[in-house]
Amino acid sequence: MTWEWDPMLYAGSAAHYARGRLPYPAALGEAFAAELGLDGTGRLLDVGCGPGSLTRVLAGYFAEAVGLDADADMLGEAARLGARNCRWVHRRAEELPAGLGVFRLVTFAQSFHWLDRPRVAAAVRGMLAPGGVLAHVHATTHEGGDGSVPRAAITELVRKYLGPVRRAGRGALPDGTAGGEAEIYRAAGFRGPRRFEVASPAVTRGADEVVDSVFSLSSAAPHLFGDRRDEFEAELRRLLRAANPAGTFTERPREIAVDLWWPVTRGC
Repeated sequence: MTWEWDPMLYAGSAAHYARGRLPYPAALGEAFAAELGLDGTGRLLDVGCGPGSLTRVLAGYFAEAVGLDADADMLGEAARLGARNCRWVHRRAEELPAGLGVFRLVTFAQSFHWLDRPRVAAAVRGMLAPGGVLAHVHATTHEGGDGSVPRAAITELVRKYLGPVRRAGRGALPDGTAGGEAEIYRAAGFRGPRRFEVASPAVTRGADEVVDSVFSLSSAAPHLFGDRRDEFEAELRRLLRAANPAGTFTERPREIAVDLWWPVTRGC
């Protein structure tokens, strides 16, 4: 089947996302600043910002940061968590440019694969100020690369309740999300990428945060479980107690890779 976006994609997940996702480290903002010479001027647009996890890390390097997302609950969490120079815009990325103006940096972090990618990439190219950059942030924040959280067992538990095919909103993604973003960016008139990478330290998490990390996933959003949601959570918590009765877990976040893309100018 062909998957299409629908507003149920992260229904009920916003608060879980804000609490359960591994944070972007401050070092990521510092690396952006060093790579691009950020100096507190210009504007940032974070497309598919969710609860503003990346927006807040980068906001201090700009005069204004704009977080855009199609999920009103995600933006409610972003506003609750706050940031002095951020504003939150409830729109789909496919509506860009939406009168938002021009930006020094536009970011996609764990969001581009959900979009009409050729359309959005073309729109963003026209929204970049002279010298502006598009950044594609490759990150996995719902789980670490290794640690004591029994992730394989959790995946099997989700499949027990929801079946073997990955769920997404009202549809399914039997082959996972789309890749090949480099070809999309080049076709939209970008050159690159130039990559930099940032490591994150290991973190200690409680059982509640692990539960939140599961419900933060589009493939395990609370609405997908229907009237079995409480039953699933109870079994998930039993699994975690069996793994560690103390309820404390460690995870080492995967390395974050950022690809920088510049619009092709005439004569290049």
